[in-house]
Amino acid sequence: MIELSPTEIAQIVGGRLVAGPDAPTTVSGEVHTDSRKVVPGSIFFALPGDVTDGHLFVANAVENGAALLIVERELDTPAAQIVVSDGYDALASLAREVVARVRARGTLSVVAVTGSNGKTTTKNMLRAVLEGEGPTVAPWGSFNNHVGAPISILAVDYSTRYLVVEMGASAIGEISRLISIVTPDVAIVLKVGLAHVGEFGGPDAVETAKSEMVTDLPEGAVAILNADDDRVVRMAAKTRARVEWFGLDHTADVRATDVAATASGTAFTLEVDGATRRVQLRILGEHHVMNALAAIAATRALGVPIERSVPALESLARAERWRMEVLTRDDGVVVINDAYNASPDSMAAALKTLAQITAGDQRSVAVLGEMAELGEYADEEHDRIGRLAVRLNVQKLIVVGHNARHIHNAAGLEGSWDGESVLVATADEAYDVLRDELRSGDVVLVKSSGSAELRFLGDRLAGVTP
Repeated sequence: MIELSPTEIAQIVGGRLVAGPDAPTTVSGEVHTDSRKVVPGSIFFALPGDVTDGHLFVANAVENGAALLIVERELDTPAAQIVVSDGYDALASLAREVVARVRARGTLSVVAVTGSNGKTTTKNMLRAVLEGEGPTVAPWGSFNNHVGAPISILAVDYSTRYLVVEMGASAIGEISRLISIVTPDVAIVLKVGLAHVGEFGGPDAVETAKSEMVTDLPEGAVAILNADDDRVVRMAAKTRARVEWFGLDHTADVRATDVAATASGTAFTLEVDGATRRVQLRILGEHHVMNALAAIAATRALGVPIERSVPALESLARAERWRMEVLTRDDGVVVINDAYNASPDSMAAALKTLAQITAGDQRSVAVLGEMAELGEYADEEHDRIGRLAVRLNVQKLIVVGHNARHIHNAAGLEGSWDGESVLVATADEAYDVLRDELRSGDVVLVKSSGSAELRFLGDRLAGVTP
């Protein structure tokens, strides 16, 4: 973060400064809401939550070296503290002011990305390209909500050339709130799908929420939109920004053809500005082609030529930990650990990838858990995934957990199957089923929402030490 005095920060967040004997003259350290991550010089926001209260961990934050506390009630501590009425609003206000001061220097460009699927992978692709162009801030992991996004924004300083912000939402208005903190120069909308649809109340509400990414963009900004998604296409009419299209459709400004997925990665022919170029991604799954196109279109809008963006993307070894992560055991079993998160679209894409890369005498095995936050669509979508697994000729299906049972039930109703699907209650039971059954050449996909925690099962099956 840029260097600020506690007095300045108190003014920015509208709080009352209680200096204390250990008050620093200035602070410029990391910003955290988790006391375990605090290092000397950090600012610690003690935020109230649904499960616990950050105020309970202030002593731990101080012990770890927090230089300044942002609290909602005055505490008995020697550390400097700023008392505010709302910690979340204070976090947003500080992020807004910091990025405004950095932008005032005239050297910072901001790229934001949203969509029902692919945000984190696209963010990582953007980082891979932009880090070669100048100092870049982009969060690791999915720091995309009303807490994570401001924290990632606060990592900028006066040397930062590019800021990449991932913007997620589980309700209408949340992306607008993030846009009010930092208006992007380039804004990407990847896809409108069924992720979190249960919280939104329906696909139309998801579309409304995602469109907030572009509705308030100024004329000088660029909206990067998916030409293959009708709901995203409609957003072009809602923005004053210049629109650039990506996708497989012939109308896209940045287009892919001849997509081919193999066990070693995903290839496609890039068509842009009248030229073609073969691209070989190391990342597994043809669905990541759309993320790559979005990253190329966005960095192109920032002036990065494809001669530099494409090699950067080709060098990216994986999307991220637990996202289509390929792990090969000594005995030849290949585990694709994609259990960081799941939606109907990403689950279907992962199953299709499993089918595409399993060849010859290899056996395809899918270990699937719940897709969370689908509300009234949950039964129907889990049913659809079970039928898809059969139609893709997945040869062994292990379904984990009661909430995912409709995957197993639907698979069993397909006439071509007889006992290939097994329903178990826990990840440990799934491991027991597979421990002695897997053989060399098997390709195993492990996929679920994060709440099912099958990512740890994926590591265990692959022999990865936690």
